Amino acid sequence: PFSSAQLVDVAQTLDEAAADVAVDFIGGFSALVEKGFARGDLALIEALPEALSRTARVCASVNVASTRAGINMDAVSLMGRTIKAAAERTAGSDGLACAKLCVFANIPQDIPFMAGAYLGVGEPDSVINVGVSGPGVVKKAIDRAREANPGMNLGELSELIKRTAFKVTSVGELIGREVARRLKVPFGIVDLSLAPTPNVGDSVGEIFQSLGLVSIGVPGSTALLALLNDAVKKGGAFASSYVGGLSGAFIPLSEDLNISEAARKGYLCLEKLEAMSSVCSVGLDMIALPGDTSAGTLAAIIADEMAIGVINRKTTATRLIPVPGKHAGEKAFFGGLLGEATILPVQNNGGSENFIGLGGRIPAPIQSLVN
Repeated sequence: PFSSAQLVDVAQTLDEAAADVAVDFIGGFSALVEKGFARGDLALIEALPEALSRTARVCASVNVASTRAGINMDAVSLMGRTIKAAAERTAGSDGLACAKLCVFANIPQDIPFMAGAYLGVGEPDSVINVGVSGPGVVKKAIDRAREANPGMNLGELSELIKRTAFKVTSVGELIGREVARRLKVPFGIVDLSLAPTPNVGDSVGEIFQSLGLVSIGVPGSTALLALLNDAVKKGGAFASSYVGGLSGAFIPLSEDLNISEAARKGYLCLEKLEAMSSVCSVGLDMIALPGDTSAGTLAAIIADEMAIGVINRKTTATRLIPVPGKHAGEKAFFGGLLGEATILPVQNNGGSENFIGLGGRIPAPIQSLVN
């Protein structure tokens, strides 16, 4: 296997190649370690802080847990230390390297959305996987419908979201199939995810307000998110027989202007975001944390999110960014599609070190016995 230094060279080569063909992000700098480490896995994880700090486009993902294998707590602990090191290497840009690093449970093999995108071992050599996104379209559909019929209930609104998701997915699949035809490669899947951007009007958080909540994060948010996620899946699945990837509603803190503002106003906290991740894709996404958050605490936050995925047989992930030199309530700025975020406080920082230090593997739950 390659050494960590060689893998840094690989990452830089990928970065240069992406720049040459005008690709914004390139994924696949990844390791699957839910059941243990190979030497190559350890070398790649060791390379991550330097590789991600010395490249602009390379994104990485590490799968540390699955419903069939349990949670590799040695890997969780290692990722806590790796995230901390990556943040410190990019202190001048608010820990930007961590915005390109996802830690997963139950990672699918066909994710088209960055930063977790990679091509799994069961995938063809080349394939077109399409990620569709339309939170702005969904919001406008809801606003128009409620203006025309103020008496619409949640069941009727769910049906409206489902029909809108069907239309968005249909367009995504048509485009994906045409691209695949022109490039003469197989068409893979459509990922149905509602993925926001920092642009006004392209927000998942705004949908919560259109459906009657003062802000995402207030009581009722988890129930509303469950409705939204289910309706998107139902509509998308009817539009395409080839659905994959993550396929849900994303709630990234910095990449959604409305969600970022909800955190600034105090409607959202780390614990509420974790609760909401139990019913949506993907997890604790683009979460800015105080720079003094310990590696053990980062690992414990990851472990909690992995447990949600393992027990519920769903994909969960974290993109945690401990911002060097900054504290809760301050702003972290990442730029472009990565946006900006209010730094969330972490309760009981340092209180989990002994638990994380036990290591080993948390066994797979009983629902893993599905054969």
